[in-house]
Amino acid sequence: MVLQSLKMAWKAVGANKMRTFLTMLGIIIGVVALVVLVSLVSSATSSVTDSINSLGSNYLTVSISDDKGDPLRLSELSEFTEDDAVSAVAPFASLSATAKYGYNSETATVYGTTPSYFGMQDLAVEYGRELKTTDVDNKSYVAVISQDTATDLFGGMNILGDTIYLDGMPFTVVGILTESESLTSSWGGSSSDYSIYIPYTVAIRMSDSLSNTVTMFYASATDEESTDAAETALTDQLLARLNEDEDAFTVSSMNMLADAMSSVTSVLSLLLGGIAAISLLVGGIGIMNIMLVSVTERTKEIGIRKAIGAGRGSIMLQFLIEALVISLMGCLVGILASWGIIQIASVVAGDTMTFSLSGGVVTIAVCFSIFIGVVFGIYPANQAAKKHPIEALRYDG
Repeated sequence: MVLQSLKMAWKAVGANKMRTFLTMLGIIIGVVALVVLVSLVSSATSSVTDSINSLGSNYLTVSISDDKGDPLRLSELSEFTEDDAVSAVAPFASLSATAKYGYNSETATVYGTTPSYFGMQDLAVEYGRELKTTDVDNKSYVAVISQDTATDLFGGMNILGDTIYLDGMPFTVVGILTESESLTSSWGGSSSDYSIYIPYTVAIRMSDSLSNTVTMFYASATDEESTDAAETALTDQLLARLNEDEDAFTVSSMNMLADAMSSVTSVLSLLLGGIAAISLLVGGIGIMNIMLVSVTERTKEIGIRKAIGAGRGSIMLQFLIEALVISLMGCLVGILASWGIIQIASVVAGDTMTFSLSGGVVTIAVCFSIFIGVVFGIYPANQAAKKHPIEALRYDG
């Protein structure tokens, strides 16, 4: 009986192709909205999460807003590594400076830090060396630069040992980073094509806005599993130093950023999914409307079927399957259209972001389309099944 009802439903759907397509259009739009929007958000979330993880999930950022009259000195930073969960710390300061070499001059981002920062950020030097502890202690005017800075600003990679000028101060280039590290995306810092690293003690000399104390530093946990323990240790030490004032400082980790991002995108996915679900409901109303028209048009057919022995259940099943077929066909077209849109979005985005069709969202779309087909098909099917055979045969429409 189901197979026969399916054949009759397919024949009825194909009898008026344009009307069927217009009926499916609401479902198609709803499915496209649901699948495309949620898939794009999911892909963007994955891309951002990967970017966050690539920065390292085992280091933390500490910012002190009120030192309570007891400023943190550079020499005191090592005290934070006394806890087993904290493996290294590095002060961090950034400023903008005019970099000059020969006749070339550009604005560059200058980062003041210590040698341990390079290990935390996985900054590898391809030519020359990193900053050394003696550079920091002796306030040496030395600099490690990115490859973009070397090639674009200074005209090549053969400038090791040469002198560059930052706001008129001479610095000796002692290292050039690898190409993959040409862009610095430090959390709390800025990203610049022209990145220059100098000793922290020299950076605070260069800027009037930087004090001779540490107000921001990075801390690296021993491993990813001990990040929470390192955060607790840093918080406890800072509370003891800053009169138990939790508002005097902040300790942030990449895990916190990732969790916040996940929370925001989850809410966004639900919001967009809800909007798309409304579109599907509108499509369902369209199915119910056209099925009621179909029932009216085929009243005599219903009367004939009942007259030759078709039961209430058989009639109802026929029209219910017909509504379901329309809904699922619209869903299939919508999924194919969604795949095409996502491919176009991937091409437009290029290498910056990769978009893909989310299997979970496709499953939700199919299930919701089945739900729409059944719910909005029951009433028309029931109306058809309730028709009296004699009255149906008399109907002249």
